[in-house]
Amino acid sequence: MISGASFAGLTLAYWLNKFGYDVTVVELGKDLRTGGSPIDVRGEALDIAKEMGIYDQIKAGEFVHTDEVVDADDHTLAKFAINTLPEYLGDIEIHRGDLVKIIYRALPKDEVEIIFGNSIATLIQQEGQVEVSFEKGERKTYDLVFGADGTHSMIRKLVFGPEEDFKNFLGLYFAFAKADQIQTGRPQSTGIVYRELSKQAVIYQFKDAANAILLFRAPKLSWNYRDREQPKRILKEYFGRNTNWKIPGILDAMLVADDLYFDEACQIKMPSWTKGRVGLIGDAAYAPSFFTGMGTSLAMQGATLLAKELHTHEDHQKAFANYNERFRPFVERVQARVTYSLKIQLPETEEELQASIRALSNDQ
Repeated sequence: MISGASFAGLTLAYWLNKFGYDVTVVELGKDLRTGGSPIDVRGEALDIAKEMGIYDQIKAGEFVHTDEVVDADDHTLAKFAINTLPEYLGDIEIHRGDLVKIIYRALPKDEVEIIFGNSIATLIQQEGQVEVSFEKGERKTYDLVFGADGTHSMIRKLVFGPEEDFKNFLGLYFAFAKADQIQTGRPQSTGIVYRELSKQAVIYQFKDAANAILLFRAPKLSWNYRDREQPKRILKEYFGRNTNWKIPGILDAMLVADDLYFDEACQIKMPSWTKGRVGLIGDAAYAPSFFTGMGTSLAMQGATLLAKELHTHEDHQKAFANYNERFRPFVERVQARVTYSLKIQLPETEEELQASIRALSNDQ
């Protein structure tokens, strides 16, 4: 049983099915979650895509774009193509929904059972199996259960403990929403970035659509992620009096958006990603935060490594031990990158702000 039908869960389902397991995937959403801004596929994840036979599809869907950093009056301060920067050469950026669909289509639907619109309610680990009850439906038993259900993982909560025990808050919040109505005056496939001290606003244009993002540093706020209206009040508090650039239009779009996504930026750090017959992968286990640009790649790599260890070792505990040991050094190196990324994305001093703009100008 795999909980979560995104990059980690679908990749794990692909490999476990290939290795002869009977696989069921349960996804809370009524369909695949295809929204969101473009994401990166990097390094070893590209090799995995080749093994899965989906690399050419990913390459064909590559999102090639130009980004601009602008000032409060919308004047361009720096213009660059991220795909051509030295640290990104060879990587592929692709629309999030396109990649989810590509991996989903790689699964043989007559062999992998996928259940939408449901979720796991309870888990009881027994000697040789795990008894699972669902929010909708009966109880079933599985040999192994995997949580690939994101940063706010229910599987992690049920088996390992409260989210706060493993969450490392990064001191900032972010919001995404569609903003098709905002005119940028730039060609399609252009990303526009406006930065102030400890704040950033972004508009990504792609596929005849646009997404807006607001980010801001803040101390830990008391908010309930199930309350759909509270984030709008928070955004009004932090951006409501800001008239610079296109922030008023972005804020207006977010305050009426049905698809507003608001969350705190954090990393998940755990001493072990497995317990008994349950394992975690992807953001549920080691969310690096989107500031590292490595969430998707970590998800695909971790899922593949875990599946191959299970295929190699008949004893799942040996496979779990190897997964924890072999993948942890890479995860820790990736998570450590966030400090530098935050300094670039959300500078706290005027010196850091100007340095981030100069760095991009030099890369033109």
